[in-house]
Amino acid sequence: MDIRTLSAYDHNSASFAKDWDEQPPATDLHALVRKYFRPGRTADVGCGSGRDAAWLCSNGFPTVGLEPSKGLLNEARRRHPDVQFQLAALPELEGIADASFQNVLCETVIMHLEAELIGPSVRKLLDITEPGGTLYLSWRVTEGSDRRDEHGRLYAAFDPSLVLHALSNAAIVLDEQVVSPSSGKVIRRIIARKE
Repeated sequence: MDIRTLSAYDHNSASFAKDWDEQPPATDLHALVRKYFRPGRTADVGCGSGRDAAWLCSNGFPTVGLEPSKGLLNEARRRHPDVQFQLAALPELEGIADASFQNVLCETVIMHLEAELIGPSVRKLLDITEPGGTLYLSWRVTEGSDRRDEHGRLYAAFDPSLVLHALSNAAIVLDEQVVSPSSGKVIRRIIARKE
């Protein structure tokens, strides 16, 4: 993961977690999960404060939250003590076995990666998904060139073909670009079923 982004999350983990947890429920995400995910073990990759992982667990999807920021990992464990969380970073997701999850959620994470890591990261997300399982992937769309916000977090501008090429062995069941109700930013969402 981008070092400056990781540092921003480590140093401001409490305020980021508070902000995310105080946002209105992600009802659009919840509706898609209910429609496309199947019962089974689920990974929330880049789980942040643990909010989505906790929602998944309480809605029939036993979930492991995977997070590269030690600060955010501590926040997630403190806020959601009944949920399992583990330190892991894209693109390696070290310690995570292939085909170990029925569902994989990666919500607005890959835009924090440098462009050359997008393809390997998406392939790894698909690798940890079981055959017949579902991958939900979204990112904030950045036009033109890479940007950093006031905290130093990277928002990479990359060609979506990097994602689509990495998913070429999966069946894409949803591909849409929408405005996020929580951030007001344009996001791209892809849901793919591993064949």
